[in-house]
Amino acid sequence: MPKIRARLLAVLVVLCGLCGFLTMAGTPAATAASTLPDSLSFDGTALTVSNGRFVDANGREVVLRGYNVSGETKLDENKGLPFASVADAKKSATALRALGGGNSVRFLLSWAYAEPVKGQVDTTYLAAATAQMRAFLDAGIRVYPDFHQDLYSRYLFNSGSWYTGDGAPAWAVALGGYPAESCGICFLWGQNITNNGAVKAAQYDFWHNNHGLQDYFLATAQKTMAYIKANLTTEEFTGVLGFDPYNEPYAGTYDSGQASRTWERDVLWPFYVKFRARMDAAGWTDKPAFVEPNLFWNGNVSKEEGGLLDAGTLGSRYVFNTHFYDQKAISGILMWGNAENGQYVTDFGTVRDRASALGTTAIVSEFGHPLNGSTAGKAPTVLKAMYQALDSRVKGASWWTTPATSGPVLSGSQWQWDIYNGRHHELMNGNPDKLLTTADAWNDEDLSAVRLDDSGTVTLRQDARLLDRIYPSATSGSTVAFTYEDRSRDGSTTLTWNPVPSSLPNVASLVGSGQYSVLVWRSNGGTAPTELHLPASFPTASTTVVSDLGTVYGPPAYSSTTKIAAALEPGGTGSRRLLLSTSDSGVLHYALVTNGATSPSATLLAAARSELAAWVASKVG
Repeated sequence: MPKIRARLLAVLVVLCGLCGFLTMAGTPAATAASTLPDSLSFDGTALTVSNGRFVDANGREVVLRGYNVSGETKLDENKGLPFASVADAKKSATALRALGGGNSVRFLLSWAYAEPVKGQVDTTYLAAATAQMRAFLDAGIRVYPDFHQDLYSRYLFNSGSWYTGDGAPAWAVALGGYPAESCGICFLWGQNITNNGAVKAAQYDFWHNNHGLQDYFLATAQKTMAYIKANLTTEEFTGVLGFDPYNEPYAGTYDSGQASRTWERDVLWPFYVKFRARMDAAGWTDKPAFVEPNLFWNGNVSKEEGGLLDAGTLGSRYVFNTHFYDQKAISGILMWGNAENGQYVTDFGTVRDRASALGTTAIVSEFGHPLNGSTAGKAPTVLKAMYQALDSRVKGASWWTTPATSGPVLSGSQWQWDIYNGRHHELMNGNPDKLLTTADAWNDEDLSAVRLDDSGTVTLRQDARLLDRIYPSATSGSTVAFTYEDRSRDGSTTLTWNPVPSSLPNVASLVGSGQYSVLVWRSNGGTAPTELHLPASFPTASTTVVSDLGTVYGPPAYSSTTKIAAALEPGGTGSRRLLLSTSDSGVLHYALVTNGATSPSATLLAAARSELAAWVASKVG
């Protein structure tokens, strides 16, 4: 939800495609999955935070990529659940894995439906939410729940309002006795954050624990976490990453003499410490809290000082969790054209730097751009530039020259994955005369990457080349440099922001007009292989790998003696991974993966390998 755009205006006054994909995966990869040791899936392998990275039990760096599931939680039509049924959750999870390339989701929960009566947790709601969560875990997708809120609560808004909210229960709003809500002259819903007196007062009350609101929330959060742990198997619970305590926190109103930084220090951080204690009490001791700074700390127009600057070293018990939307692009005023190559590398570099300073890892748990409306035409370039910045802090034009400055590959969850997009049945603020069916059915937003077609099949609304990407899902060692040229489209135009330079003619010939990625990593002596997600656009039989480990056209099935291999990813959805096996320590390795070649000659493969080896030695080694 790009509510940050509102701050700007305030300042300004394919399941059918999946079937074919499953066929392309072929018998070798399918049979290979059964030969893989259990340690190569998340089953029995929980993630921790170590040395500023997500790390699995095999000591591999893990990158999380996926989506928010889903904004449907903000609606009443399915009573605060992401899906109408477990069957829909399973359908969505399968498609997210196979069509969207995701290995993780931010799973939205609702305080209003978890505690509809003050002090009483609704176990029927928790049971339904846990069952839907299990659908994703069973598909091999890691999950981190999020108690979501926007504009504090839907119950602040009257039945005729232009806007609505989500989050707190009706009883919590009744305790405050807030004035009638009004945003004045507001063109976008997010302006309510800073313009609507009722929203501001309710936010203030929560952060100051007036009426015991924060105490009730924390008690419900603990009961929710305890319920989830008790009702998932041990194996399933290993796939739960941690918990996002509170979506997009904002003070509402600062106390006299207070500003964003001091509010984070004196109000927000103590709340996170309390939430962390509740996690421990619920049996989530080994899982981190995904803590968010002030909503406006890293806006690219309106910005407030923050980023948990005074929190000290967070270490393994917290993850720095932030959002990013391009306020300029969404405004339609401050950015007239499309996003450009490298547009967000500085913004996402700031995220990397803050996480590093805090001694932890980072995740961008929301990013995206509207797919309908006056600025929708910018979406292909905005999203490509955001994914580019997640992959590397170096823009494409400079990557081959300065790859060693790439920085860590960032984890991220795109907003959003809502299969009901355009098919909702939501009575806005309970008003029978305001039935919402189109888009996301929430405050005129339309950001879902998917929808159901007329046959009930999950289909992408964005270019599959953009969404289903190669990324290093698990690196046996430390990532030194990574890039992915997705060749996604803006209409009929292919966006190539990182062409192979002419100084590498054989690599350029091998790649041609195809997609490609390059990973450079330093081994750590681990025995589990490095894994890269293989998109559906990389059929196993026509994928080329050029590495110091060897050269392969059509990677074979995995075996303990095969250095380069392909296999299914866990979860039974047909998604695949490339496995690169090493057993040394401290050695610099590289791998180019492309779908641009057709039966390349041994001579071309050898020449490309020689070029890449020389490039790594001169630019990285």
